[in-house]
Amino acid sequence: MTMGAPLRRARQLAVDAKEAGFDGLVVTEAGRSAYLTCAAAALSTDLDLSTGIAVAFPRSPMVTAQLAWELADATGGHFRLGLGTQVRAHIVRRYGAEFDHPGPRLRDYVKAVRACFTAFRGEAPLAFDGEFYSLSLLPAQWSPGSIDVPDPPIDIAAVNPYMLRVAGEVADGVHIHPLNHPAYLREVVVPNVNEGMARAGVGERTPHLTVPVFTAVGDTDDERRKWRERARAQVAFYGSTPNYAFIFELLGRSGTTEGLRERQKAGDLAGMVALIDDDLLDEFVVSGSFADMPALIVERYSGVAQRVVLYFAGIAWGEREADLARWGDIARGVRDLTPGA
Repeated sequence: MTMGAPLRRARQLAVDAKEAGFDGLVVTEAGRSAYLTCAAAALSTDLDLSTGIAVAFPRSPMVTAQLAWELADATGGHFRLGLGTQVRAHIVRRYGAEFDHPGPRLRDYVKAVRACFTAFRGEAPLAFDGEFYSLSLLPAQWSPGSIDVPDPPIDIAAVNPYMLRVAGEVADGVHIHPLNHPAYLREVVVPNVNEGMARAGVGERTPHLTVPVFTAVGDTDDERRKWRERARAQVAFYGSTPNYAFIFELLGRSGTTEGLRERQKAGDLAGMVALIDDDLLDEFVVSGSFADMPALIVERYSGVAQRVVLYFAGIAWGEREADLARWGDIARGVRDLTPGA
């Protein structure tokens, strides 16, 4: 996993990730465009690429469809379009876009993007009339035209049961939030995605889940402690979101989000981190040596995740590029333990 990056830097990361043994990059969007980072990577080496996620609502479905189409072409069909809603404040105040009814709006958005794909192939005129989006004009000279690879799969970010059902209904997969633990994946994610697929008339199947993993990995106590403390800070930060309180409640830790928010409002960042004790942290973090990490990941996520993403690998590369080879060994190890998966 990496943030959108300066484009020359993104090219180098892609080359290094390929050499290290990774299958691909998941690019999340913040200050820089996830799509441009994916394009830089696509033109540098062969990797599976995914936006994880790109923010949907500030871009029209047509703009998003065109970007995804070109990236699918550039990667030879190895691009997945990951979309998310972000939160109201960012959509309205940073992007100046509409946010109301984010769940139904995202459902409509995905359907509109798919209508664009169909029109690009020339299989039908562009004629989408949804609750939030209406698209009906695509002269031939404005179409990117057909490509020789399948339509890019569309994944959406989902946390709560409602959005997970939307994902099952209209998307090809789900980008799981980094604030995840096995009980949440098995008791909340899988049943609700399956329910959404049933609503859409899709036969029951294992949903395609892309799961970020906090890894406290290292061959010394100090190494592991460094990544555990970074993970603790991330769990505290993500856990302060009110809508995520139920993720702690599943672990019998009611009141955790409220406590985090109280300390956040008081500017007590150290107090926030201190609320995430070691037992709670272990629910969200896989800790171990580099040699042991592949088996630990497979043990925790086997049968649930279709793709695991090393949350801290991009950060490790940014701090010391040569270290990425050891993180790549984890990817190789997971592959070796899951042949044919």
